[in-house]
Amino acid sequence: MVKEMKYYDILGVKPSATPAELKKAYRKLAMKYHPDKNPDAGDKFKEISLAYEVLSDEKKRKIYDEGGEQAIKEGGTSGGNFHSPMDLFDMFFGGGPRFASRTSTRERRGKNVVHQLSVSLEELYNGATRKLALQKNVICEKCEGRGGKKGAVESCPNCRGTGMQVRIQQLGPGMVQQIQSMCNECQGQGERINPRDRCKTCNGRKIVRERKILEVHIDKGMKDGQKITFHGEGDQEPGLEPGDIIIVLDEKEHPVYHRNHGDLLMKLEIELVEALCGFQRPIKTLDNRTLLITSHPGEVIKYGDVKCIMNEGMPMYRNPFDKGRLIIQFVVNFPPDGFLPKERLPELEALMPEREEVLETDDAEVVDLVRIDPSQQRQRFAGNAYDEDDEHPHRGGVQCATQ
Repeated sequence: MVKEMKYYDILGVKPSATPAELKKAYRKLAMKYHPDKNPDAGDKFKEISLAYEVLSDEKKRKIYDEGGEQAIKEGGTSGGNFHSPMDLFDMFFGGGPRFASRTSTRERRGKNVVHQLSVSLEELYNGATRKLALQKNVICEKCEGRGGKKGAVESCPNCRGTGMQVRIQQLGPGMVQQIQSMCNECQGQGERINPRDRCKTCNGRKIVRERKILEVHIDKGMKDGQKITFHGEGDQEPGLEPGDIIIVLDEKEHPVYHRNHGDLLMKLEIELVEALCGFQRPIKTLDNRTLLITSHPGEVIKYGDVKCIMNEGMPMYRNPFDKGRLIIQFVVNFPPDGFLPKERLPELEALMPEREEVLETDDAEVVDLVRIDPSQQRQRFAGNAYDEDDEHPHRGGVQCATQ
């Protein structure tokens, strides 16, 4: 009696199956679901390999029969000791040249393709799905990546299939230099196809360009520069495992909010009367809610004061219900000159805190303050610098003093 039938069902055998029957069942299924033959059956191939490794081992099989898959996991059998499905496959079939070459081919990967995707702060706050159209190389279906008819591909006689040419250049008596360069005959491919036998679809290049639409899912709380990887979606090439397409998020500048990690920062302009007497201001959030900012009478807001609202900042990545702070810096707008008739200024002064009286002394000079336009001031200093250069063309650097 066995506790579970899962591994036996995967291999299609009975619990009384002999080692020879297990081996036969595994061989048949492994060949059928091997990734080289059935690329979409990777998970199935792993299940078959795990089931065979457990049941083919007398000790592991006994543990499984008595306690099922859970006993295997608790015993650590499928954790540290489980072989890679590919390694198990190669060991099972003796690791011959055929499968060794497949393993080495599988380790060779194409280059990753990196694309930048411009996203708004609203998309990073609320999450979004964007469609991205890309052009990528795919293996030609017409010739199945051969570049021509079956048997039309032959080793390049010029480089003997190496793709490289080596020539010897004599530098002098008894001195030579070996120079290696790409074979011009096959353009470094190591093989050639008769023009008459080339595939009409790919013209012997083995690959064609194809338009690919990717759906990029932007999760709430993602950051500027964060990467989203599409595994195996890169350019295809015969004999190579496709690389990845990597999308890098590029956050656009927002007119109101600035992000600082999990916090959102903004500036809010208020009038002097609001800073002194209190106010209420509506603020639109990035998810189109309205927050009513309130400062109660008697609470004085000074220029540059910073206050915050908890849990109204950016949502945390993979934990969107936890948010940072909304930090507000206040900019107080003062009224213009002459906003109040001079005869009424004493009324205002009577309401304000007392100011310090300064006594005029005989040695003190009374001067007036004049407004400065910063832009004109910069032009003035720039002009003076040019004038000095014109007046003293030879000034500058280090001069020697002579007696």
